[in-house]
Amino acid sequence: MTFWTIIRQRCWGLVLVMLGVCVITFIISHLIPGDPARLLAGDRAGEDIVRHIRQQLGLDRPLYIQFYHYVDDLLHGNLGASIRTGRPVLDDLRAFFPATLELALSALLLAIMLGVPLGVLSAVYRNRFLDHIVRLLSVVGISTPAFWLGLGVIMLFYGHLNVLPGSGRLDDWLDPPAHITGFYVLDSLLTGNADTLWNSLLHLAMPAATLAFVHMGIVARQIRSAMLEQMGEDYIRTARANGLSRWRVILRHALPNALIPSVTVLGLALGDLLYGAVLTETVFAWPGMGAYVVNSIQALDFPAVMGFAVVVSFAYVIVNLLVDLLYVWIDPRIGREG
Repeated sequence: MTFWTIIRQRCWGLVLVMLGVCVITFIISHLIPGDPARLLAGDRAGEDIVRHIRQQLGLDRPLYIQFYHYVDDLLHGNLGASIRTGRPVLDDLRAFFPATLELALSALLLAIMLGVPLGVLSAVYRNRFLDHIVRLLSVVGISTPAFWLGLGVIMLFYGHLNVLPGSGRLDDWLDPPAHITGFYVLDSLLTGNADTLWNSLLHLAMPAATLAFVHMGIVARQIRSAMLEQMGEDYIRTARANGLSRWRVILRHALPNALIPSVTVLGLALGDLLYGAVLTETVFAWPGMGAYVVNSIQALDFPAVMGFAVVVSFAYVIVNLLVDLLYVWIDPRIGREG
């Protein structure tokens, strides 16, 4: 099975998934009680004004006609106009997406840097004190709500210790770096702005660590399970019998093979981080898509909510496609067996 065969198969799946996302988000957003036209016009507006706004927004049409126009616009790259901001939803998401992606990638990097070593140590020292500690941390991380952890982190490091900033991407007295990628940390590096780089890292530390702690447990448990399976294989015993040191066998032989089934978990974790950043961004006042969609939900801004769901779902499917291709690249036997 070649890369192109996998891409063709996944593209059909992408079409079905995106169609399902459009249907589900459209139905749910229109089942929410409330009238966006009334909310936009204000409580004191008369019925004629509300009716006129409803006609302008197309909300007076039957639902199937609204859905038809929405899908038609979507196929032409048009996510509609935001009821709340009056701007195209795609422009709004394009402005907020870099902040969300920077936060998600930073959290994923931290989760990998912490979860992989902890998972390896937990497998090597199975059923010992260190293993129990890692498993306890994993359970706590998986079961802790991100918004609750975020509030606790803010109270500790910002409220009591006052060592980290509590909100935003930069201090008010600093200008954002020149826009190259939209990632403040990377743009600061590319432009050589040391003050902005340090300040953006400080602002990124708490929200990224909060999201990373939640997913670190998932990564650690997956690595532990895969390592235990690999360490029981014959090739590991053969390597040990040939005189290789214990940690050389673990790091050079067992760990690379244990990472193969963990790729799926890491890919799904990135998709979860994009969705899970909604509450975290709200807690830390992080100016990303999460804060944008929360404000849109409160304003019953249907186009913005559906646009967010479509964009993140599309990113989720693309990540899964890249994971499938990475599988074949890491282990070509998977493609031949497929």
